[in-house]
Amino acid sequence: MSEIVRVLKTLVAYLKRPDLYPELGRKIVKNTINRGNAFKGKEKTNSWASSNAISQKEAVSQLFGLDINPFQSEYQEILRTSAQKEKECPIKMGGAGALELIYYACEFTNAKNVVETGVAYGWSSLAALFSLEKRNGTLYSSDMPYLAQDGDQYVGYVVPENLKKFWKLFRFADKESLPKIFADQPTFDVVHYDSDKSYNGRYWAYNELYKHLRIGGVFISDDIGDNSAYQDFCEKNNIATTVVEFEGKYVGVFIK
Repeated sequence: MSEIVRVLKTLVAYLKRPDLYPELGRKIVKNTINRGNAFKGKEKTNSWASSNAISQKEAVSQLFGLDINPFQSEYQEILRTSAQKEKECPIKMGGAGALELIYYACEFTNAKNVVETGVAYGWSSLAALFSLEKRNGTLYSSDMPYLAQDGDQYVGYVVPENLKKFWKLFRFADKESLPKIFADQPTFDVVHYDSDKSYNGRYWAYNELYKHLRIGGVFISDDIGDNSAYQDFCEKNNIATTVVEFEGKYVGVFIK
């Protein structure tokens, strides 16, 4: 699909969804007036992250006192089935991230309520749901429709049906989804951010999510090397964060 066709298809899809007009307006501003916002402070943060990064295994051990090795063996069959489903999916979305980090954050906090932004295939959702199922907990997810790809039906594609009863999925941009989520559940044990990649989008969401994270809860953000939003947020709030290097990218995590 050419870029022009993709943009036109996306615009038409937005125009058919009045409930998404606020996000359309924000995207227009982001891609015109604030075009450089996505990479603000990127060089600074990548230098900082690379000099502080540790492995996922080290992070889980240091922060939670847990070993990540049992995860892959305990959930081997489901993970294999989910990986096959991803291969067969006709729509291409974001792949799996630091699943063990998410799962053991939920185990460490005995999580009953988790909020995440960004779903795609549902790998991060799956990791959280593995833990939440044990306590009859709930995962609240915010994810924009895949307007350019007609991919709505494939969001959360790798999540087995039996786990979906523990899951509430809100199909709007974060600025619309998060207030709805917080109205349903005001306090969370674990926060996982992986949606709007812009500096402004991240910084706004970090502040909102942090306010609703309980003391002792775990905050996780993917792709913190895209810009300096995460680093700036932690420094402004005097947060000592751990940086995890995972498959060439950086993940930020801290206990509140």
